[in-house]
Amino acid sequence: MTHVAIIGGGPGGYEAALVAAQLGAEVTVVDSEGIGGSAVLTDCVPSKTLIATAEVMTTFEVASELGIDLSCNDPDAEVAPVVDLGAVNRRVLDLARAQSADIAQRLTREGVRVLQARGRLDGAQRVVATLPDGSEETLDADVVLVATGASPRTLPTAQPDGERVLTWEQVYDLDERPEHLVVVGSGVTGAEFAGAYNALGIDVTLVSSRDRVLPGEDADAAEVLEEVFQRRGMTVLSKSRMAAVERKGDRVVVRLEDGREVEGSHCLLALGSIPNTEGIGLEDVGVVTDRGFVKVDRVSRTSARGVYAAGDCTGVLMLASVAAMQGRIAMWHALGDAVQPLNLKTVSSNVFTAPEIATVGWSQRAVSAGEIEAEPVMLPLSTNARAKMQGVQDGFVKLFCRPGTGIVVGGVVVAPRASELIHAIAVAVAENLTADQLAHAFTVYPSMSGSVAEAARRLHRVE
Repeated sequence: MTHVAIIGGGPGGYEAALVAAQLGAEVTVVDSEGIGGSAVLTDCVPSKTLIATAEVMTTFEVASELGIDLSCNDPDAEVAPVVDLGAVNRRVLDLARAQSADIAQRLTREGVRVLQARGRLDGAQRVVATLPDGSEETLDADVVLVATGASPRTLPTAQPDGERVLTWEQVYDLDERPEHLVVVGSGVTGAEFAGAYNALGIDVTLVSSRDRVLPGEDADAAEVLEEVFQRRGMTVLSKSRMAAVERKGDRVVVRLEDGREVEGSHCLLALGSIPNTEGIGLEDVGVVTDRGFVKVDRVSRTSARGVYAAGDCTGVLMLASVAAMQGRIAMWHALGDAVQPLNLKTVSSNVFTAPEIATVGWSQRAVSAGEIEAEPVMLPLSTNARAKMQGVQDGFVKLFCRPGTGIVVGGVVVAPRASELIHAIAVAVAENLTADQLAHAFTVYPSMSGSVAEAARRLHRVE
């Protein structure tokens, strides 16, 4: 029997464990943070649960347009929903713990041994697990998978205290709503939290070092989102790089490099992530890293024979879905099953703002830079019948297809539930479908997905 040792119980680790067990291996997961990792316990599941509450709040924006009177028939009354942040955060953490427990139970049912301990490599085929009481257990393994994840990045001049200066893992300890939240960082994490807290009725200032929010996303999508943020009362400071964050009693001061200061009651740091790879023995077994991230190939192999890696610790594309696929691919490859190397051009990703921004395949940036020849079409949601019914005014569907063949190679959706709408485009990209094939599939009328088919129809060319 093949012995597999997995360091880390996040999506990369637990999905790998399930595949390895299915293929008949003896599997041990060494995990110190809790099954599910940060994705389940402190990052993805909690943040999207918080955002689910924020989504409910945003629906009140169009209540009057839809004929809903929130004044309770009293024209002088000012009735507005109020968020109990303490209750929201308790629900967030309860759901995270429940999801972690569900995953742990499934691992046990599948015969996977879960060892609560901190793991490190002691040779390419040995893992030493340090248990909470300080004792050690040595695991000899034919295959080792490193899936240790990543942690929020901080700076010497911006250190979190867990009370007023916070990372995204610490915000769920808040019992009361911040009076004024300053979010530093306008990438995906910063934008999601800024949008969510703004929707919860909190005064938010978003500090962006770049010229726009979401600098890594589609420029048209980012423009729509920034306009929505500002319309909802958020202050967006572009080209404003943070120099330091200082706490002064019950206030925080964010000092910018140009000398300006932004004062608030709380500060959320969204400065990226650093891999959890220090001190786990990678260098001793010849695993090559780059700024701490483990270098892997498309089947998750590291430079050390028999050692694989998956998830955020590789820095490949820091999504739970990618981590899970990397873990599965690693086990399929290591245990001799059929395997397809990871193809990042088929990965769909989503920014959980309101509206959501979902993407797959080749981007507008790549097309504009000449990296691929493709024809674009962009269809605003304002023409969609279902969008009109729901009071949706912001958003669009954008498709890219190859000239000549008409094969769909990418797409962007900006809409409520874009994370669901992108799936049809993701299938088209993954299966090399043409715009005509995508257009000929029936969609429900009226539906938001109808805009996907309509955009595809507009790419039809008469030969």
